[in-house]
Amino acid sequence: MRILCIGDVVGKNGCEFLRKKLPSLKKIKSIDLTICNGENASDGNGITPTSADHIFTSGADIITLGNHTFRRKEFYSYLDEKPYIIRPANFPNSTTPGVGYCKYDMGRVTVGVVNVMGNSFMDNILDCPFRTMDKVLEELDDCKIKIVDFHAEATGEKRAMGYYLDGKVTAVFGTHTHVQTADEEILPNGTGYITDVGMTGPINSVLGVKPEIIISKLRNKLPERFDYADGDCKMDCVIFDIDDKTAVTKDIERIELR
Repeated sequence: MRILCIGDVVGKNGCEFLRKKLPSLKKIKSIDLTICNGENASDGNGITPTSADHIFTSGADIITLGNHTFRRKEFYSYLDEKPYIIRPANFPNSTTPGVGYCKYDMGRVTVGVVNVMGNSFMDNILDCPFRTMDKVLEELDDCKIKIVDFHAEATGEKRAMGYYLDGKVTAVFGTHTHVQTADEEILPNGTGYITDVGMTGPINSVLGVKPEIIISKLRNKLPERFDYADGDCKMDCVIFDIDDKTAVTKDIERIELR
């Protein structure tokens, strides 16, 4: 089985570039399942029902989210209505819409997909992601293949989660920093891992935002409205090649499409 995981889609330009590149990539690489992080898919930050629908109709099977999940109130009911869009599992279930994992039945095998968020250097301090994963994995006991999107800032926290889940899940891919890392590997017990899969959006930007805005914010220490950059885009992603019988990762291919 070949599972494609796509880095954070940023704004309208990122959504349009995803639609341009994803269908042909799935065909060329014989992709069985596509997971896409969409928490920044709407211009002005966050995600809306319209941008989520765009990602699904472009070819994604499952959308994962992150710290901007609840930026748009019009998105709250969508989270409860759609089973294959998931927010970080360590948001409190009693007060926040949606769920943190889903089960995707592919006939020959059921794939469990988890979204969880780190705490280091993040605005939202949530329940411990490690203890959250312990609880979620109990719920996914009937899923042979398990894929985790760890939405986190700190490289050390991501690496620690990779080793914590090694042998417990099939693959762990990081999101949130929007910069693709060159450390894809298969951990000692067979779990595929990459610290951050990257971003889908404008190349000449600071994490998708116009550079001059970020420079002004950092120099002047004043709030700035984040407007997404224009121009040529890229799509960062990774393919996990998985043994259906053992549920371990056999190979990883890191890709940047321009």
